[in-house]
Amino acid sequence: MSKRAARVGDRRTTSTLVATETQPFSAIGIDELKVEGSLFGRARQPRNPISHAQIEIALSRSVAAVAVIFAVQTLPFMLEQLEGRKTVAAVVVSALLGLSILIFVIQTVFRRGIRFAAATVSVVYLVALLIWPLLMRDHTLVLDNKPWLWYLCAVATSCAAIAFPLFWAAAYTVVTPVAFGLVRVLPSGGEAGTLLAVLDACYAMLLGGVVLIIIYVLREATAKVDTAQSNALSKYSVAVRHHATEVERVEVDSIVHDSVLATLLSAAGARNEKGAELAAAMARSAIIRLQEASGERSLDDASVAVGKLAARLRAAATETGVFTVTELHVDGLSIPEHAAEALYSASVQAMVNSVQHAGPAPSRRLTIGGNDQNGCTITVTDTGRGFEVAGVASARLGLRVSIHDRVATAGGVAKLRTSPGRGTTITLTWPRPDVQGTDEAAKNTGSLTGRDGGTRS
Repeated sequence: MSKRAARVGDRRTTSTLVATETQPFSAIGIDELKVEGSLFGRARQPRNPISHAQIEIALSRSVAAVAVIFAVQTLPFMLEQLEGRKTVAAVVVSALLGLSILIFVIQTVFRRGIRFAAATVSVVYLVALLIWPLLMRDHTLVLDNKPWLWYLCAVATSCAAIAFPLFWAAAYTVVTPVAFGLVRVLPSGGEAGTLLAVLDACYAMLLGGVVLIIIYVLREATAKVDTAQSNALSKYSVAVRHHATEVERVEVDSIVHDSVLATLLSAAGARNEKGAELAAAMARSAIIRLQEASGERSLDDASVAVGKLAARLRAAATETGVFTVTELHVDGLSIPEHAAEALYSASVQAMVNSVQHAGPAPSRRLTIGGNDQNGCTITVTDTGRGFEVAGVASARLGLRVSIHDRVATAGGVAKLRTSPGRGTTITLTWPRPDVQGTDEAAKNTGSLTGRDGGTRS
């Protein structure tokens, strides 16, 4: 696909396919910014679509909350039953189980190692249940009540549902209640009757099974949603490329019909010198139009002064009320109109992202300047909260489409530097460093640092 088709596809398709991202950049004025829901206002943000990762966090935190409640409920029974057990071993087992639950709760807060922590809780609980009879001082002494492990059985099976694959989680949900039922009929478990032990085991099994079903149904549903979103994004990209190719094909077809065929007919019908000159002029015009359509332009694009672009960006930044604008050596520089439009729209989107997502930031700066390639470099920086790049959902099109792809289509490059708590910097450069070498730019235009104009803030 040619550069011409890419530009046409960008201009004609993004306004319809991703209107929420790109359309507002066509005109940003005071009147628009005062309307409710404006780009820089405090409009309510659309909710993120449900995703598999979000459901995993919600489920794990729900189980963690239940685990804390049940652990607090279990504590008095544990202390009450400590007298009839071997003190040191009983304290160690209880401490390990409590510590594993605590680590699981902490991991759900920080969203790290959740499955491993949940698996640890399940394993420690099952081991504690199996060695329960061995920790009694007198194996013939009948316990007055249920073992305190009973109150954490649902927590263990829920953690297993989060940590293990479906088969092993289901096996755990069956094995653990059965093990508790066997302990229940022993003196160390209260020497309950067979029917009561079976009922306790069935109750724990039923409760764990319900939790397991809920978790895996939600996982399956959100996995399908994620797949649908991924397919939709892929189809969108393909549609944009196909549309741009189709636009190019239609344009070339019209050129062939209106120019090339007319030129051939004119040349075939030329009977004198004037007719031959007319056919030659038509041929030159047809060649130029074909070169323009294929991206191999013999005529330069309309250019825009970088100072004019800086003035537009300064006006947009002023409307935010939070950005400080700096201009560096922009006098005398000019870039193609399509590149200026791409840089302007991407810069505004970067400022919008900063205002909407960076939170309170002590400093926000917009810097526009020339570069060693006789082009333009724009930097949008804030000292806000930053973010984890790997954590950005693929469905979020602001960075990938409205900034990166738009600048790349115009022949530039967009670079992102950010991390949680360290702010965000987006650098837009036109042209790409590999498009025009630094030595060639220096030879043709001289050093940018020697230009007049200085710095304006």
